[in-house]
Amino acid sequence: MPIDKILIVEDEYSVRQSYASFLRRKRYEVAEAEDLTSARRYLNKGSFDLVISDFQLPDGWGIDLLKEIQEMPEPPLVIMMSAVATMEDAQECINHNAFDYLVKPIPLAQLDVCIRKAQTYSRLEKVNQALSKNEFNESKFELIGNSSAMVRVRELIKRVAPTDATILIQGESGTGKELVARSIYLQSNRSKQPYMAVNVASVANNVIESEFFGHEKGAFTGALQRRIGLFELAHQGSIFLDEISEVTPEIQAKLLRVLQEQEIRRVGGDKNIPVDVRIIAATNRNLEESVRRNDFREDLFFRLNVIPIEVPPLRERGEDVILLAEKFLARFNREVGARAQGFTGEALKALRDHHWPGNVRELENTIQRAVILSHDNEMIAPSVLGLSFSQDSRTTSTYTEVQASPSPAPQEAAEPADPVYEDASGAGAGGSEPLELAEVEKMHILKVLGEHDGNRTKAADALKISVRTLRNKLNEYRDSGDFEG
Repeated sequence: MPIDKILIVEDEYSVRQSYASFLRRKRYEVAEAEDLTSARRYLNKGSFDLVISDFQLPDGWGIDLLKEIQEMPEPPLVIMMSAVATMEDAQECINHNAFDYLVKPIPLAQLDVCIRKAQTYSRLEKVNQALSKNEFNESKFELIGNSSAMVRVRELIKRVAPTDATILIQGESGTGKELVARSIYLQSNRSKQPYMAVNVASVANNVIESEFFGHEKGAFTGALQRRIGLFELAHQGSIFLDEISEVTPEIQAKLLRVLQEQEIRRVGGDKNIPVDVRIIAATNRNLEESVRRNDFREDLFFRLNVIPIEVPPLRERGEDVILLAEKFLARFNREVGARAQGFTGEALKALRDHHWPGNVRELENTIQRAVILSHDNEMIAPSVLGLSFSQDSRTTSTYTEVQASPSPAPQEAAEPADPVYEDASGAGAGGSEPLELAEVEKMHILKVLGEHDGNRTKAADALKISVRTLRNKLNEYRDSGDFEG
């Protein structure tokens, strides 16, 4: 829970002891201060979630402490109390961001209610802060598609969403695994509770434990304040762990404990914190193959794979391509302020014939580019789709307008072709069928990696892609048995 450490600032010993004993019975960690000096000492030494302070203290005024607290990087909530209450004092406290102002004597039941309210407020505030920084890229559309494959996915979601079962979503990059997770959450009994999402591959290994489970002040260099982790923020809600295959063995063990014990421990903390969280995980890799290679814990895989959902690639969804393209066209027309009227027959054919290795994400980017490059009140033509050629062996159509290079002069010798591209085009291979784009890409990536002696950073720089993208590609090749490294 977000509130677990409370500082009571009260000069009257019997009152302070009464409050402290009551709160300790409620399982809060309580510190006691009899004046401003000792209160400041506690605040400088550690982190607190809530401060309960008297308005008038032996060495000053509680309002001064309230003002100082508001200057802290992450100020705790403050409840002010006074035996001699005035409207002016109460207004001043509220103006300086006091959570509440109570009149003494305060019944313990009233104090309990006030702290519960503060706890709810604190939790919602931290969830909102986390969501405002959340990098989860939520699409503006629901799960769209009339293909039998998508109908089956939606039916499965409808059946499993109301349960608390752990879900493992698998599918190629760009197929919409995030949307499946969001759809499960929205149709679940936890839809009114927090939904936290994190792309595991985007979080550095040295901070991922803190990201998941939080940390205490001073737990490591730079931990200047306590931080609440995503699992704690998602209490009673759901958490989406994208690219779960990228977690380190150490974090795999901790995730397994969360699933088994339903509790976490902050980095640097000394107590376990119960959490009630539904886990939805996703990966674009074959986790069973990762288990066989000992890259992923078998026991964690079984815990995650309670309900597996396979998201089909776009190339297997038939006319969903055109349905999605039309939805994206309407959306980008609104966003860009354009008025593209639709697609020409040739453009529709190009969209149907394209292999879509990047799936729905590639289609979305293609339509956005086409809308930007098209003129108002015109139909989108193949030339602005940017689909250089189809990767499917059913067609070898060229959809972009490419000006042919002039033939070399008779006296000039043509440069020898790169064997990779020579093989891919069929030249010199006895007129064999052209390779698919994915195969050409794989051959080129492995060739460049070999040229740099297996150094992934240098190879990624040469390929003009990120190391993470290169790593994911190599993982795919390893899963298919085409790469051992």
